[in-house]
Amino acid sequence: MNITINNLGKSYGKKEVLKEINLEIEEGMFGLLGPNGAGKTTLMRILTTLIPKNQGNIKINNIDISNKKEIRKTIGYLPQDFSIYPTMSVYEALDYLALLAGIKNRNIRKERIEYLLQKVNLENHKNTKVRALSGGMKRRLGIAQAILHHPKIIIVDEPTAGLDPEERIRFRNLLRDFSEGRIVILSTHIVEDVEFTCENLAVLNNGGLLYTGKVKELLQDAEGYVWTVNIKREELDSVRNEYQIISTVSEGDLIKLRLISKDKPFENANSVKPSIEDAYMKLMKEV
Repeated sequence: MNITINNLGKSYGKKEVLKEINLEIEEGMFGLLGPNGAGKTTLMRILTTLIPKNQGNIKINNIDISNKKEIRKTIGYLPQDFSIYPTMSVYEALDYLALLAGIKNRNIRKERIEYLLQKVNLENHKNTKVRALSGGMKRRLGIAQAILHHPKIIIVDEPTAGLDPEERIRFRNLLRDFSEGRIVILSTHIVEDVEFTCENLAVLNNGGLLYTGKVKELLQDAEGYVWTVNIKREELDSVRNEYQIISTVSEGDLIKLRLISKDKPFENANSVKPSIEDAYMKLMKEV
């Protein structure tokens, strides 16, 4: 099971949204990371056949992307702005969507829906109106609808944006569970979502591909570039002008900085092990 993308391009008028994207995505969790406006959603919408590409080739399990009917049987999609049938109950909404997906047998639909509600921890809310669900519950309902038809590939676009930390962790674990035997593409600008779920990732910026490979290799590229140092408060502005600061923490009269620098920035600076956020910020700084 794989997705092969060769020389993919997408433009709106004179504006290039995606530029010569080449990717190979295999089974498991795959992270698509980048700032807002990087082209992530456009790429997701092309993969789900919602919008056409302008150039290049895409094959999903050796099926050309132009074969929309077969591709849509293969893919489950949770868009960034997920909203369905607010006046229906959770069960009614899933039952209707299952009918639309071609699951005609009522008993099969019932068995499938009850299984999914249990998996996404919504079995106690099956009679709740969709509009009454919390943001996290709606995202979990979105995952349930995305896999009603047993897709081999699940694509989720910014699924944890706006969720509280506990719900974000629950959702990440849910995606990991569903990735067994499937491809799950997680498109996000939240670095820790990729750090805790994905072995492989790609980084997009301004429509171009900055990095593709293993998470651990991106971390290795940042070794020796991440430092911590304590400075006086009045020094912060001048340090910020010279270095890329990742974080600041007040410690009494001092401020503890975490920053990116190729060379040791201060005599009292300490080299530290990079996180994915550090590695990502270093990569973006090089653009």
